[in-house]
Amino acid sequence: MKIAPGLHRVGDDVIAAYLMVDDSGVTVVDAALPGYRRELRRELAGIGKTEDDIRAILLTHADPDHVGFAEAVRAATGATVYASAPDAERATGRERAPKTATPRMKLAPTLRFVWAGLTHAGRARPITAVTTVADGETLAVPGRPRALAVPGHTPGSLCWVSQSLGAVFVGDALTTRHVLTGRVGAQDAPFSEDEAGARTSVERLRALDVRYVLPGHGPVWSAGVPQLLAEIRAGRGDDISS
Repeated sequence: MKIAPGLHRVGDDVIAAYLMVDDSGVTVVDAALPGYRRELRRELAGIGKTEDDIRAILLTHADPDHVGFAEAVRAATGATVYASAPDAERATGRERAPKTATPRMKLAPTLRFVWAGLTHAGRARPITAVTTVADGETLAVPGRPRALAVPGHTPGSLCWVSQSLGAVFVGDALTTRHVLTGRVGAQDAPFSEDEAGARTSVERLRALDVRYVLPGHGPVWSAGVPQLLAEIRAGRGDDISS
């Protein structure tokens, strides 16, 4: 799905990955689940590209529904996979993520999330080679993305900021559709390892001047960061006047 010139989504409001496209090639942000590779290929074909045009795969974090097809594409194309150091350990299979508490859920949206997993499962593989990035580092790949550390959902969660595209890719630093309750709107994402840390980290988005906020789960947000943060705080019951 085309979001804006040079900006595309693979998947849907349940699970999504994204593409940044320019004349030099394609950067993929997150890799959904392995079965979404079919949708990746369809989206690329629709813009006259193939997997051979992929220059980089950026991970916001290393949960299974964000690293899915990364190793398969890396092995096939030689694209570089980038992640933070803590999440690189998980992406390569050298470290396991701890279990988190299961939040409340509703049957229909939970089944929709489970069904997406079942129909796009495929064969997940640990990523053989991951290049680590630091907070504030800008990569010389399509979209010129800058890493923004937002620890909380995982210790090494990142947002990726593309000023040229007016976009920030937030992974699970927040969500605009809760995968277990179906609630739509900007809100804290479930399954965070450090919920207090995640709430603090999301405030780092306040300094960004971008139009599009692109989550791993939920609709694209295009109403600006101030309104996004106000909606998140209101949903928590925070005093948004401060």
